Amino acid sequence: MKIKATKNRWRTWTCSGVLCGVMLLAGCAAPALPHYGPQENFASVATYSRLFDAPPKHTCEAARRALLSQGYLIQGAAPEQVEGTKHFQPDAESHLQVMIRVVCVPEAASGHISLGFVTAVQDRFTLKKVSNSASLGVGAIGSVSLPMTAGSEAMIKVGSETIAEAAFYDSFFDLVRRFLATGDFAQE
Repeated sequence: MKIKATKNRWRTWTCSGVLCGVMLLAGCAAPALPHYGPQENFASVATYSRLFDAPPKHTCEAARRALLSQGYLIQGAAPEQVEGTKHFQPDAESHLQVMIRVVCVPEAASGHISLGFVTAVQDRFTLKKVSNSASLGVGAIGSVSLPMTAGSEAMIKVGSETIAEAAFYDSFFDLVRRFLATGDFAQE
């Protein structure tokens, strides 16, 4: 009896050891997860900001007008902040949304010079088609099944990133400067 219990214990420990070894090897065989290092380097502020020879509320008003002139929908506007979005559909199954946020802060103690910060984020969506099927059985007739299919489509977000191209921001800041030059802000 004692020998049988020892054999069972030995068998249990052996099976446990083999199972642990198999699990360890299976874990080593799995592909390594990708490592993404820091995505930011904080090197230059020149891409996302510019100085303007105007108070912050005038700079943000010019930015609001610049966004409106390009077809952006204004989501929120305050004297020193404005946010707008625009939608694009490059093909039948893709959708892009660009959201631009502008924050205007005073740069000089007098408040006559402002620093405008702009960030643009582009979200990417794709069309996902889902087909559903069902059967209809009529018991009185017998086992007759009529296949019924239905489908649905949904836009699924597949990515989001901050636009980092300097030319994009240069063109926006040039347009803001144009609206500052032509805007009638003198009475304010």
